[in-house]
Amino acid sequence: MARVKRGVTSHAKHKKVLKAAKGFYGRRKNTIRTAKAAVDRSMQYAYRDRKNRKRTFRALWIQRLNAAVREHGLTYSRFIDGIAKAGIEIDRKVLSDLAIREPAAFKAVVDQAKAALPAPAA
Repeated sequence: MARVKRGVTSHAKHKKVLKAAKGFYGRRKNTIRTAKAAVDRSMQYAYRDRKNRKRTFRALWIQRLNAAVREHGLTYSRFIDGIAKAGIEIDRKVLSDLAIREPAAFKAVVDQAKAALPAPAA
């Protein structure tokens, strides 16, 4: 049986790791052992932060909605309760975008939400 020479495979693997390490500082960009550790860690961070980005954006949309809704005399939680009771199924991302780009349309949504809420006790 012929012997297996592994240079081609190793070189391809190393090239893949070093390409991913492009832009790193110091030996992390050109020494395979440190580059591999750095790339592995960077992939873990990337995976984690893809999840975190979704959280961060949702928080941003909620803050924007709260600010926009307060101009119409409601709080965020009462507004969300109102649109749920009114049967409006628009997500926070679209609502936030409406509040910024289409104030008139957003006001119509707020008015519908207000109408669906019970009158506050005096």
